[in-house]
Amino acid sequence: MAPQDKNTPPPLPEPLRVAVADSHTHLDMQDSTVEEALAKAASVGVTTVVQVGCDLAGSRWAAETAAAHDSVHATVALHPNEAPRIVLGDPDGWSRQGAREPGGDSALDAALAEIDKLAALPQVRGVGETGLDYFRTGPDGMAAQEASFRAHIEIAKRHGKALVIHDREAHDDVLRILREEGAPDRVVFHCYSGDAAMAEICAAAGYFMSFAGNVTFKNAQPLRDALAVAPPELVLVETDAPFLTPAPYRGRANAPYLIPVTLRAMAEVTGMTEDALATAVAANTARAFGY
Repeated sequence: MAPQDKNTPPPLPEPLRVAVADSHTHLDMQDSTVEEALAKAASVGVTTVVQVGCDLAGSRWAAETAAAHDSVHATVALHPNEAPRIVLGDPDGWSRQGAREPGGDSALDAALAEIDKLAALPQVRGVGETGLDYFRTGPDGMAAQEASFRAHIEIAKRHGKALVIHDREAHDDVLRILREEGAPDRVVFHCYSGDAAMAEICAAAGYFMSFAGNVTFKNAQPLRDALAVAPPELVLVETDAPFLTPAPYRGRANAPYLIPVTLRAMAEVTGMTEDALATAVAANTARAFGY
């Protein structure tokens, strides 16, 4: 692929015959307007999107965008990598807000109080993405991350909302904390990254598993093995756009209109027809997020 192709949006896939939802997207990080993104997605049968908050500004934006568009539902949260930044500061300014001063535990409490307020709104269907990320946060940030995760579980339960989990290289601890706190009625493992054995644990607990474009990557056989054993009534599909663009477009920006590419790859893995999987996924996403 020539370098300039990286900036060329992938072509529109063949439309799905059964409409589905993108269970996890970040419209605020994509190049197009919300209206353009939604229209392009709808043109290929992706008629609903779940817009996910990762910090206070993004969570406010998700709630406002969902209020303005019938086809958008919001989730609100402090991302697992956001909690340590609030507590310990972020001199490098890795996040979208730039460099941060350390705010300590009181700053985290204040941010969580605002997430709690947003979680009460009717257009906010979930609390997330929250969880643990041992890939990007070192040992110094783990206490803040865990405290934040436990607080988000409590907020989700109190408001009766879905809990959307970001689990990166932290499977055992995520599952343990869910057991210790008592999981909400509806739990979604976003961008499911476990293996088949973990998929069986999630299935037994009734947790939804949402698969993203990385299920199409050559080196992702453990993910495909997990999808193969995941019960069809617990499977969702997502883009995590602009990230995790499915093959053959890996390296270009992802967007909700590319859901059909991932869904078709998933149908092959599960041995289901495209329409049967789309029907299941559409029903599961509505059930998971209560719309």
